[in-house]
Amino acid sequence: MKKTIILLSLLVLGVGAFAQQLPHYSQYLLNLYTLNPAVDGSENHFDARSNNRYQWIGITDAPRTYLFTLQGPLKNEKMGVGGMVYTDIVGAFRRTGINFSYAYHVRLTETLKLSLGIAAGLQQHALDFSKTIFNQSGDPSVDANIAAVLLPDLGAGLYLYSDKLFFSVSAPQVYPFKIQYFEDYASTQSKLINHYYIAGGYKIAAGESFEIQPAAMLKYAAPTPLQIEGTLRAIYQDQIWAGGSYRTDFVNGSDAIALMAGFTFQENLTLGYSYDLITSGLKNYSSGTHELMIGIRFQNRVAQAPSKASID
Repeated sequence: MKKTIILLSLLVLGVGAFAQQLPHYSQYLLNLYTLNPAVDGSENHFDARSNNRYQWIGITDAPRTYLFTLQGPLKNEKMGVGGMVYTDIVGAFRRTGINFSYAYHVRLTETLKLSLGIAAGLQQHALDFSKTIFNQSGDPSVDANIAAVLLPDLGAGLYLYSDKLFFSVSAPQVYPFKIQYFEDYASTQSKLINHYYIAGGYKIAAGESFEIQPAAMLKYAAPTPLQIEGTLRAIYQDQIWAGGSYRTDFVNGSDAIALMAGFTFQENLTLGYSYDLITSGLKNYSSGTHELMIGIRFQNRVAQAPSKASID
């Protein structure tokens, strides 16, 4: 059955042409679990976090992302479990999913640990035709208003960490499952795109009460160019922080400058906010991007730090 030109355009724009399908988070340092399933269980408590990102304010139907994560260690602290639910909305396109993860932690030295993690879940990709305008009417393919497809999702990661440093390598969407909305449109090229993340950071003492944390992240999803983001935070007594980041790629140049700040209240409630100042050509059409992170820390699984023997 012949599809309309606009329908084909939506399929390409939603899941094909711009290969970077997964959302970006300027505050990735506050929730590394969004990048890497191996992070789950790396602290001695369970942690729930919500990331809400409103991208390109001023542009109609610009991307919006809502994410909730919950992760923490099992009782012996050798293993961690976690999960996330999320929704991305871009105009008539919506991606909704759920993921569960498992990580195993090994102590390498007195202060350094290594974790390996895997994640599995489901994604639903949907197109809402009630929000589109077609160049012809009466196509039975869109009579139901919504076309949707359900896909498996797999990911893996490695996480090296201590109290002061971290190094993360991860690959979400490791298998390119085909995204096919209609059975009679078998020639679709739309599929899940492999993403690759490398991130690292280190906390440097700056007096008795302050720490400086430089960090960087490399992100690649073919065929888009390699993107790099450098971040610098100043942290006061591990409770209040402020900083910024610069994001660019090796083809198109500068993308955005993000300003961020946040605080932790009584070690249980964490709030973080960032504002992206657009430096690419989109700055002529958008006033920027807002991102809000809310975190809740639950009671520690153990009363004190585990001994080396308990992790080896």
